[in-house]
Amino acid sequence: MISVGELPGGIGGKVVYHTYQHTATPFVNQPADKVFTVDDLMTEAEWRKAPYYIHWCQPYQVFHVMGADISTPESGKLRFRITRPETVAGFSQEERQLCEALLPHLRRALHMHNLLDRSESLGMLYSKAIGRLSVATIVLDETGRVLDQNLIAQDILDSGDGLKLVGGRLEATYPSDNRALQQLIRNAFAHQPGDRVIPSEAMSIARPSGQVSLGVVIEQVPSSEWAEGKGKPSVVVYLRDAAGKSLASTAVAKQLFNLTPAETALAMELTNGLSLEEAAEALNIRRNTARAHLRSIFSKTGVRRQTELVRIMLNSVAALSHR
Repeated sequence: MISVGELPGGIGGKVVYHTYQHTATPFVNQPADKVFTVDDLMTEAEWRKAPYYIHWCQPYQVFHVMGADISTPESGKLRFRITRPETVAGFSQEERQLCEALLPHLRRALHMHNLLDRSESLGMLYSKAIGRLSVATIVLDETGRVLDQNLIAQDILDSGDGLKLVGGRLEATYPSDNRALQQLIRNAFAHQPGDRVIPSEAMSIARPSGQVSLGVVIEQVPSSEWAEGKGKPSVVVYLRDAAGKSLASTAVAKQLFNLTPAETALAMELTNGLSLEEAAEALNIRRNTARAHLRSIFSKTGVRRQTELVRIMLNSVAALSHR
């Protein structure tokens, strides 16, 4: 139960959450979308003796109650209650009619809230999935300023190795790359809402560190023709760091392919681009031991070459699981 309004002690406008079993209230199982008051359900004497009134209403100076159980397509019922102290007159017929008139609006508001909550949850889910695949995403608003970015993108930008933020805008380190980058961003903005085909454009961005260039794909974020307003997602920039390590879960990889801990460790090092000799050195094991582990890995995964092993590791669901 959430209490909103003037509470004992002179604290106005405070929101308080009370935990209780909803079956303990005498208002349980009311018909959906029908306004009721205490007088519709019981006499005043019965109400004063009700445990719910004694424990949950009287301490908060609640005596008159008017409410409705508002139905929604997705989330069952919302129990809506309006209360008054005993020192004030009960609810009139006009007030009851006003409450009835409010119900459709409250129902629509609840429906919109549920849709927004669902959209936000799905957005977070997809964002996490993209991040686990080592794909960096940077979202730009209609002015070209960075609106949002995932953790992978944040790491790339923080390193300043090829890309950086200048005044809230995305820039490449080298002038030639930056000119090309800005042109691709302008091209993405040039597409009109409602275009049936919105092509993506790509480029590579050199890195001062000398590591493999960053791969960049830029495209417009689809939008409805009637959508207006500032600060909306307009362009998305996807980045891949080919030199970055795989985020695949070692525990899940072990379960998927029935590998031992030692075999899993070797497979992950090979997936991250090391040669067998480099992986053996990184794991502090002998080369012969590494070769024996590799033969066992080949047998369990059904591949015959190291390149095939890397491919199935990168394409497996291990990358989609928590580390």
